[in-house]
Amino acid sequence: MTEAAPDAVETFARETKEELSLPPEGGTKGWLCVSGAFLAIFCTFGFLNAIGVFQTTYEETILHSYTPSEISWIFATQLALMWAPGPIFGRLVDTYGAAPVLYPCSFLCVFSLCMTSLADEYYQIFLAQGLGFGIGAGGVFTTAVVCIGQWHVRRRALATGIATAGSSLGGVIFPIFFHRVMERVGFYGAIRYTALMIGILMAVSCFLITARLPRKKWDWQAKWFDVTLFKQKQFGLFTIGSFLTMWAIFAPLNFLPSMAQQNGFSPSLALYLISIVNASSTFGRTIPPYLADHIGSFNVITSSAALSGIAMLALWLPFNYHSSHTGLIFFALAYGFFSGAFVSLLMPCVAKAGSIETLGRRFGTFQIIMSISNLTGLPIMGAILVRQGGVDFSGLQIFAGVNCILGSVLLLVATYSFGKTQGTWKV
Repeated sequence: MTEAAPDAVETFARETKEELSLPPEGGTKGWLCVSGAFLAIFCTFGFLNAIGVFQTTYEETILHSYTPSEISWIFATQLALMWAPGPIFGRLVDTYGAAPVLYPCSFLCVFSLCMTSLADEYYQIFLAQGLGFGIGAGGVFTTAVVCIGQWHVRRRALATGIATAGSSLGGVIFPIFFHRVMERVGFYGAIRYTALMIGILMAVSCFLITARLPRKKWDWQAKWFDVTLFKQKQFGLFTIGSFLTMWAIFAPLNFLPSMAQQNGFSPSLALYLISIVNASSTFGRTIPPYLADHIGSFNVITSSAALSGIAMLALWLPFNYHSSHTGLIFFALAYGFFSGAFVSLLMPCVAKAGSIETLGRRFGTFQIIMSISNLTGLPIMGAILVRQGGVDFSGLQIFAGVNCILGSVLLLVATYSFGKTQGTWKV
């Protein structure tokens, strides 16, 4: 009896430790964190989903002397900074908790928009809206995603999908809100009201988002970027496929309003196309992730990348030659659903693309690669548009559609390889 007692105590301690190491799936704090992440992503990624409104407005007013490609560098920088600082922000959250990243980055987002409302030169807008808001949004977005991952494992795809649906809702509300307010108080006044709304919502999110894991010491030996990860065939194929798809995924959000206006849309209806894309994307960021928890995230993300490319080539490209209000609205609905699924499942797939020992390095490496994709995609397509006189969108449409198709092929090969390795098609 005396010898068995220590064994029983050790067994109990081990089981207790294992239980504590697992997130309380569905717990109150876990779902409050998802709610806070929803608001945070609404204010950051959701605001960035309205880049088409700013692209069109800048082309027609403040920055009319600059080419579409030059203007798109502002938004490409924003999108790239959503990913590039991810490794350092993620490690800060893992080490010190959410507050040291979430609070200052939330303030930076609001401050940057206030500075944008005072800017009237290209470099000023680039520094405030491009760099300032981009860095702040990247910190808020990374904190939200990391904290969700700490609270949810089995339902990670669903929890992440619900949170990232905030970006779609933001993409619906911000274009309408900004356009209506701009009609009453002007462009700069609309930016200030937008900053006020974002500031209030981010303050609420700061109370709701919490890290589950305790603080720990900074690991100076941890790698930020690890090229040896690409020796793992599946991860390498998945990353390259995601790069090609991400290269093109924001093309409609940026250039669709300009194209619509040139095809006879009223300025308000052209801008509302962004809201239509994002309204449909709300369902794309929730329904497919729910299915992904049952049939596999890699299967769903591969399908969404392929269908996004097909939508651009079959439903968007033809209307460059034959204008149709109904056709462009139908494309916005279809594309929003397919592309929304792709964006929401990226990080859950990265989490499954290797062992737990390489999770941090894998996230960091993947995010840096995605930042390069986001930084270069829009300017390349803007340059193609300039080469075609600024009125023919076929070149950038073909570029975007073909890259999505090529990306889906590589994702399919990666998915097949994962399935063969794991002995199941549900990957």
